[in-house]
Amino acid sequence: MKKILIILFMFSFFSKVIAGNNGTAYDYEFNSIDGEIIKLSQYRGKVIVVVNVASRCGYTPQYEDLQTLWSEYKDKNLVILGIPTNNFRQEPGNNKEIKNFCETNFGITFPMTEKISVIGNNAHPFYKWARKDYGIGAIPKWNFHKIVIGKDGKVAETFSSITNPSSKKFIKAIENLI
Repeated sequence: MKKILIILFMFSFFSKVIAGNNGTAYDYEFNSIDGEIIKLSQYRGKVIVVVNVASRCGYTPQYEDLQTLWSEYKDKNLVILGIPTNNFRQEPGNNKEIKNFCETNFGITFPMTEKISVIGNNAHPFYKWARKDYGIGAIPKWNFHKIVIGKDGKVAETFSSITNPSSKKFIKAIENLI
């Protein structure tokens, strides 16, 4: 009986360590496209849509719908965060070129980070956390993959590149979280 209690105690202890609190999105920060710090903690209590973006992708027109979503919902506790990446070889520009492209072609005003890696060993810590918090659905398979963070700071849902930010499915998911 004593051995059983010791074993149960050990598994109880280790399961808490392994499956313990993975933290929240609020534990992470990014460098903005302008070199300032974007702390996700400043968005505590808001819904955050994190989208890896690229200027030479077939999904690049989604920038327009992301900007529309931002304009319509930013006063309703929604944040859009664009994450430029060249992981899929469709964002060769530097930060200045990316910013100019987004502002000139799509009038982007939502926050954007510097160009970073979103997959693999060099992925930004936020993306590594998202995978731990949500699973493989949080790993971008292509550009314009969307990770939706709920008001609790946890991954609430993810959407593949093909899901347009203006789609009924996406809007409904956002409105349910706001």
